[in-house]
Amino acid sequence: MTVDDLWFLADEARQRAEQAYHRLRRSHADADYLEPVHTRRVSRPRFRTLASRVKSTGTPYGVHTVVRRRDDEILLVRHEGVDLWVLPGGGVDGDEGFTEAARRELAEEAGITADYGGLAMATRVDIRCDGHQTWGVMPVYRARADGAAELSVNDPDEEISAARWFRVSELPADTRDRDDLLSWYDHVAGD
Repeated sequence: MTVDDLWFLADEARQRAEQAYHRLRRSHADADYLEPVHTRRVSRPRFRTLASRVKSTGTPYGVHTVVRRRDDEILLVRHEGVDLWVLPGGGVDGDEGFTEAARRELAEEAGITADYGGLAMATRVDIRCDGHQTWGVMPVYRARADGAAELSVNDPDEEISAARWFRVSELPADTRDRDDLLSWYDHVAGD
């Protein structure tokens, strides 16, 4: 790809992100969700990969779910590719909707189903590389699971090695977007 091609890709991705973001806002107009913003500075090859994902789906990192059981536990999965505890989630396949993708990823990465209650966060991810920039939205849905739900990992990508419940007060230090999770939990405490 030439430099101009990368600029066009970033512009097309930005347009798709705006469409996805506005569709998400319209479909969750009554929801009370957070909108964190993160900036990722990446290499040229990674920028190309992320911008291509955004151009295709509107999201660079897919969709995720913050699952609670009882009132004080959140489900995290161990992602070996980034060596962090993360929310279950991943890419959107084909014509799959965001919620449908979130449910599928939860089943694959933790082996459970949950009762979805709407949007928890609509994270804006600004992606930058050299003089190029674009952005995408990362929807994070909220859900509740039965306290007796047994966890099992069946990740076809083999990136997830474990699924585990953590008390919110004891989230591991190596939890991706830990501050966002704690802010969200404080925001909804008592729901």
